[in-house]
Amino acid sequence: MDLVIFLPLLIVMGAFMFFASRRQRKAMQATIDLHNSLQIGDRVHTTSGLQGTITGITDDNVDLEIAPGVVTTWMKLAVRDRIEEDTDSDSDADGSTSAATELTESTGVTDTDGLKKD
Repeated sequence: MDLVIFLPLLIVMGAFMFFASRRQRKAMQATIDLHNSLQIGDRVHTTSGLQGTITGITDDNVDLEIAPGVVTTWMKLAVRDRIEEDTDSDSDADGSTSAATELTESTGVTDTDGLKKD
């Protein structure tokens, strides 16, 4: 009788562990693919939230320009993701204009000071 209760519990636990490790393996492979595809000139985020442009790459390190003339060296493992550049800054993915653009067009206000564009 104890085996009837214990066996399904063991199967459920095994299935949970299998799917959890599978998800983790996919995430690890995506990170490895990202690190292998990095190129000079790419804009990236680091795990600490810093944004920079890659100026040099070695096997384990990347050089990031974080400000004009300021280059720092980071481990490749610290690169979290690549920043994708928007091709059209005035419209969203569905083609609609952003709220900020609509506000500027309707009021003529270009910044938070309330100055109007001439």
